[in-house]
Amino acid sequence: MVDAGEGAFESRFVTASDGLRLHARLYGRPVAGRLPVLCLAGLSRNSGDFDVIARALAPERQVIALDYRGRGLSASDPDWRNYALPVELDDMLTVTTVLGVARAVFLGTSRGGLLTMMTSAVRPSLLAGAILNDIGPVIEGAGLARIKSYLGRLPAPANWDEAVALLKSIGQSRFPVLTDADWRGQAGSIWLEREGRLVAAFDPSLTKTLDSVSFDRPMPTLWPQFDGLAGVPVMVIRGEHSDILSAATVGAMADRRPDLDVLTVPGQGHAPLLTDTASIGRIQTFIRRAEAA
Repeated sequence: MVDAGEGAFESRFVTASDGLRLHARLYGRPVAGRLPVLCLAGLSRNSGDFDVIARALAPERQVIALDYRGRGLSASDPDWRNYALPVELDDMLTVTTVLGVARAVFLGTSRGGLLTMMTSAVRPSLLAGAILNDIGPVIEGAGLARIKSYLGRLPAPANWDEAVALLKSIGQSRFPVLTDADWRGQAGSIWLEREGRLVAAFDPSLTKTLDSVSFDRPMPTLWPQFDGLAGVPVMVIRGEHSDILSAATVGAMADRRPDLDVLTVPGQGHAPLLTDTASIGRIQTFIRRAEAA
């Protein structure tokens, strides 16, 4: 695994259309002739998830990693109903406009991949390529039910060692290849240290967005949104043990897109961390191909 460190990014704050303060990490500088990469995290996650890969990509292009409202260093919304994809899509478009991003390769993990597919309908010119990390047009309800079962219900760890132990206890079966250093890196983006205490790096009200979701019936599919990516190169990454993106769905995606770049990450579940050198290398190659296209 590539080690993460500190001090290689700039924090930028942008005001959303409704006045909420949003945060993004900027790694590297814009480079003429090189596409920037826009990183979009999962439901309760934040820009810290992309620290390792952003550092690896930054020497040759700028990488922007967004904190959705209520996550990371972005402000919490007083109305939890605004933790919704249409609002977050508008936030993302506001951030890219303010930062002067005209085209980018999107790297979307889980919820971030949904936002990537939605972008093809509202601002297709912004998309130069799409990397869908463990997400596709069909979402497995069992995986969402698992996320709902622990989201916002994890006890507050007393220290970082306890945080690592907690993560391992709930995730090691799906991520058997991770080291303690990997788990520590994950803990660093799941919790924030404030006044000597570890607190969740997301607004607890976010959990209310799953209260009305029924897992007894199939989830709505997103094939039109996936097909909307027809004009740009697309890569899909699946964790070997994923319970959100099935191998069958990846196969169906490849049937619709014969040029689909498919990567399966061994020994990982939902969602692959993208910190191993093999995954980073494949992503770098894909971005350069999108650039050439």
